[in-house]
Amino acid sequence: MAADPPAGHPDMPDPWTLRYEGFDPAAEGLREALCAVGNGYLVSRGAAPEAVADGTHYPGTYLAGCYDRAESTVAGRAVTNADLVNCPNWLPLTFRPPGGTWFTGPPARQTLELDLRRGLLTRTALVVDEQGRRTRLVQRRFASQARPHLLALETTLTPENWSGPLEVRSGLDGDVANTGVARYRGLARRHLVPAGQGTDAAGLLWLEVDAVGSPLRIALCCRTAAGRAEVAAEAEAAVTAEVAAESRAGWTAHLLTVDAGPERPVTVTKTVAVHTSRDRAIETPLRASRLLAAEAGDFEQLLGEHALRWAELWRRCGIEADFDGAGALHLNLFHLLQTHTEHSVDLDVGVPARGLHGEAYRGHVFWDELFVLRLLDLRFPDLARAVLRYRHRRLDAARREARALGLRGAMYPWQSAGDGREESQQVHLNPLSGRWLPDHSHLQRHVGSAVAYNVWQYYQSTGDRDFLATAGAEMLLEIARFWSSAADYDRDREHWSIRGVLGPDEYHDAYPWETRPGLDDNAYTNVLASWVLARAQDALDVLPGYRRDELRERLALDAAELDRWQDVGRRLHVPFHEGVLSQFDGYERLAELDWPGYRRRHPDLRRLDRILEAEGDTVNRYKASKQADALMLWYLFSAREVRDLLRRLGHPAGHELLRRTTDYYLRRTVHGSTLSSVVHAWVLTRSDRRASWHYFRDALVADLRDSQHGTTAEGVHLGAMAGAVDLLQRCYTGLEVREDALWLDPHLPSALHRLDLDLRYRGHWGLAITVERRAVTVALREDRQEPVRVRLRGTEVTIRPGETRILHL
Repeated sequence: MAADPPAGHPDMPDPWTLRYEGFDPAAEGLREALCAVGNGYLVSRGAAPEAVADGTHYPGTYLAGCYDRAESTVAGRAVTNADLVNCPNWLPLTFRPPGGTWFTGPPARQTLELDLRRGLLTRTALVVDEQGRRTRLVQRRFASQARPHLLALETTLTPENWSGPLEVRSGLDGDVANTGVARYRGLARRHLVPAGQGTDAAGLLWLEVDAVGSPLRIALCCRTAAGRAEVAAEAEAAVTAEVAAESRAGWTAHLLTVDAGPERPVTVTKTVAVHTSRDRAIETPLRASRLLAAEAGDFEQLLGEHALRWAELWRRCGIEADFDGAGALHLNLFHLLQTHTEHSVDLDVGVPARGLHGEAYRGHVFWDELFVLRLLDLRFPDLARAVLRYRHRRLDAARREARALGLRGAMYPWQSAGDGREESQQVHLNPLSGRWLPDHSHLQRHVGSAVAYNVWQYYQSTGDRDFLATAGAEMLLEIARFWSSAADYDRDREHWSIRGVLGPDEYHDAYPWETRPGLDDNAYTNVLASWVLARAQDALDVLPGYRRDELRERLALDAAELDRWQDVGRRLHVPFHEGVLSQFDGYERLAELDWPGYRRRHPDLRRLDRILEAEGDTVNRYKASKQADALMLWYLFSAREVRDLLRRLGHPAGHELLRRTTDYYLRRTVHGSTLSSVVHAWVLTRSDRRASWHYFRDALVADLRDSQHGTTAEGVHLGAMAGAVDLLQRCYTGLEVREDALWLDPHLPSALHRLDLDLRYRGHWGLAITVERRAVTVALREDRQEPVRVRLRGTEVTIRPGETRILHL
């Protein structure tokens, strides 16, 4: 029999269960993030109900899109930050035997199990008080996928060696702050002020809070009931409980006193409804929460509805792979489906880089949807469309960002929160040196290209011409206009240049021989800008003539501007050196780092930038990468497409360019981002499948194993989670959607013998693909949709609804 995992370390006894044994204070933050439960409207961390934010525990509940803006003084300057608000804590529940003290943890023994199939977190524990009284504790909780405003906590308490009146305190705590990230704790952290609390005539607890710097109101309403979990029957009988109330500003609670003993266990059920002033179809948040809390069914009824919705989600997200990492695969999908679901569609929310699981990056939206939407396009296209609609609603904000630079079109910001303005921090703290440093990450202009790429890939996957006509094409055109406006003509080179930007690498934010921040002609940025300029014209060609004319008139887009787009798109400068694609112009002038020396002194170089800065040096001086952004091109496009893109720009790229470029940067990359392993796994698929599989496994368990050493406790890495799953869905199958067809070119690693996928494609809800060593099977369920064209290594077949085809490799 295998030994139990050490306390704090995860165990997955089966592919659908995440389990933790014991209690490890150092690992509690990681456990709380990975055991979070959510439903797209909100996510609640897996903190113990009796816990408070004390440096070990961190109860946190985050509502999608709920930000608040506050000013802080940092290094002598005033800075304003928009934070995803840590909302009132709905969990507080504790107990005590007669004459005892309230249980505050930790228990003597504990097991935590997260059921991924049902989104149910179960805690079993033994509590021993100062008098030696032993009480068995079983708690179950979930955030309802059926009723997104509801959360439920069930607690069963069984005295083992005592009898008497048991006191239970169930509360709502609005006296919370954003303190979940240590390096932010010197900044403004109070985002909520009490607006009222109490008990209504029906005996429901209620609490209201207002945001400090935004017109946001949050209301919670709680129903707490005590029942008898009969020993010989499954039914739960009601018990008589004495009920009292406690209250202070921002905190309110019910005290229940019930008789308990070894043969008289007590079950306390807490049902909480949450609404905000951002919600639709309500009169006030408090009234909506009261109505929902009062009418909600019992725990088992709510759990049944909730589990049914999870079963639907898992059916629509079917992916089976015969390797020993199925548990991590399910965990990654689980957290993606908790962050962005059907309940997110009408909320006007983006995809936060760290999910709704913590406060890292202040809950901001970056470019991580580039990795998430590829998965959603072929699973939940309605969710992908909602993210793109979110971006379209912020098109005017992106136009303002471009105008502020004296440019045309739309420039989407590197970080955004509520209204689409640039939210990137102006300074950042290096914890190794204790110094606050200028932050130039806002110079990452490539986010707009990611939005354009997402628009086009969504259209290719769905054929949704209505979306393209009403929103997608306008974004594509305005992003193309920005790139054309941002390009300067270099008469010496007879090429266009894009200057003063950062690539996804982020380690390099300036030349060591320059005083200005930014780099010139980042290869990833320029090639993708060229692609955007070409796709914008394609989008116009796809639209109905009258709609094309409307858009051109609305945007004042004339023939002369389109001609400029063609010229810029074909003559953007792309730097090379030593036969490989340069990360940016001038990269070859940088020094080589003493890699052996640094690896001896620093076993973990992921934050090489911080290490060098603490030594009085800068990573800007060296050929070293956090993540090799030049390789991102082969992540987004097939090798043939990259060759075509480079040839369009005047570079006769050969078949060896990918191998040479990969080898070059692999030796100089420290994988400081979880996305780096995703990209490297992808680009190595065709040249080194063993290495590709290694990076895939790293990406798949990055959060489960906390490979970034403490960062997962601050929020999961949603892009890496989705990207790792997408390696199975699209990379190892060679699945592409282009030219109105599904393209397949499988390259299964030796450790992977079979892949089964259930996808949605252009209206087909039942497209099944099975990839094996020697054959690919494609089947369509019976429906009234059009046939599907499939291309496999030069062979094309048409598959009709109700038909199954086996294609041999």
